[in-house]
Amino acid sequence: MSMGLNAVLGVTLAGLLSALAGCAVNPVSGQSDFMLMSQEQEISLGREEHPNILKQYGKYGHVELQAYVEMVGQRLAAVSHRSDLSYHFTLLDSPEVNAFALPGGYVYITRGLLSYLNSEAEMAAVLGHEIGHVTARHGARQYSAAMATGLGVTLGSILVPELRQQSAQDLLNVLGTALLRGYGREHELEADRLGAEYLARSGYDPQAMIQVIRVLKNQEQFELQLAREENREPRIYHGVFSTHPDNDQRLHEVVGAAGKVPPAGAVRTVERGPFLARLQGLIFGPGAHEGVVRGQEFYHRDLDIGARYPAGWRVDNLSDRILATAPQQAAMLQTEVEVLKQALAPEPYLAQRFKGGTLTDGAALSGQPLPGYSARILLNTALGRREARVIAVARGLQMYLFIGVTHDADAGSRFDGDFLATARSLHALTTAERELAEPLRLAVIKAAAGATFSQLAGDSRIPHHAEEQLRLLNDRYPQGEPQAGEAIKVVR
Repeated sequence: MSMGLNAVLGVTLAGLLSALAGCAVNPVSGQSDFMLMSQEQEISLGREEHPNILKQYGKYGHVELQAYVEMVGQRLAAVSHRSDLSYHFTLLDSPEVNAFALPGGYVYITRGLLSYLNSEAEMAAVLGHEIGHVTARHGARQYSAAMATGLGVTLGSILVPELRQQSAQDLLNVLGTALLRGYGREHELEADRLGAEYLARSGYDPQAMIQVIRVLKNQEQFELQLAREENREPRIYHGVFSTHPDNDQRLHEVVGAAGKVPPAGAVRTVERGPFLARLQGLIFGPGAHEGVVRGQEFYHRDLDIGARYPAGWRVDNLSDRILATAPQQAAMLQTEVEVLKQALAPEPYLAQRFKGGTLTDGAALSGQPLPGYSARILLNTALGRREARVIAVARGLQMYLFIGVTHDADAGSRFDGDFLATARSLHALTTAERELAEPLRLAVIKAAAGATFSQLAGDSRIPHHAEEQLRLLNDRYPQGEPQAGEAIKVVR
């Protein structure tokens, strides 16, 4: 009785995977895991990708704070299941609320996430969770499962000790998805369990894991609100928290079990005040290299430009563009910049950028210091098919593109004056404006008797939702108030 070709290939592949990839002992469970990546390959991958992470996010330029993150991280790593690895902990210069780990011991936390934490134990909980992903080899296990299930392992990548280029790319694709969306419910829970255990071994209260998840859950709810208002996808730390609330029974069980683990050294009494003092001056929101919004004004120190947006409009400084929205979302104006390889006048730039479309009502801008050109064109937008006002303004090799659309298709040129006035306002920064282009920073103060976050929001430089953000920063979201004399974070 003969076997079909697919069955033969299946048996052959299974045999190759078993014999050549084989099983590896999981450092955490002690059981055998199907694995297509060796520890040496994990370390090599992390070492090779680390410079790319730094290039994408940047390392936060505060030596003492970097050293603090490294110290706490190494304390946890020393009591982990893979203490023999060489761990590297980096504070990234990003406003995103995020933390993640690469295989091989490379762990990252953003200043955006750090700003919302309120104790060393909470920071340790975040780092411990990410160390848990490393020690349990979640990245390598997820890659192995994905490649085996999808028959994505080639004979070439199996028969040599190094990962081939395509296999490495497949791995990065799998890991990239995990960094954005988490490793799945079971792996995330395992990372929480391990993080809580490492907290206990290091002398921290493992209940900090519950506390930090509550902080992140509150941040997620606020981010979902912002995403709806800004008509964009939410940016959420490890998307798993949508199904991983702080009152999750299994989570409480694993954290409770960690409370029975004896510490390897002294028990740490972690106070809030000293931790907050370390955050004094921490950049909050976009950095100087991303630009700063102050009311209706936008200043970008590194590009040396400023612009004014219409009165009453909401101005959001996103990672890749500025989005200004009129009241009742009646109109939106998007601004982006492109650095050209060679100088190009605004009119041919628009023709090239919207090649295939028909530009109408074209005219050179007048009454502003920089050359510009404006036209109208039909575009597919988030609001549907709309006739958009497109404006290009040149400053050396920098080309600024403004795209304005209205909510109602028949609104026509009702907002043209606002679109054109914003483009005409683009200018080089003055000496006084360069000071205004400095980013927002955290300041730690003692709350006065009777102080409320509503009052503090009135004095804050946070451009919008200041009251909610101050509550989030101080773990009082959604309705808590400061207590007289306590140290609290404000933004100046």
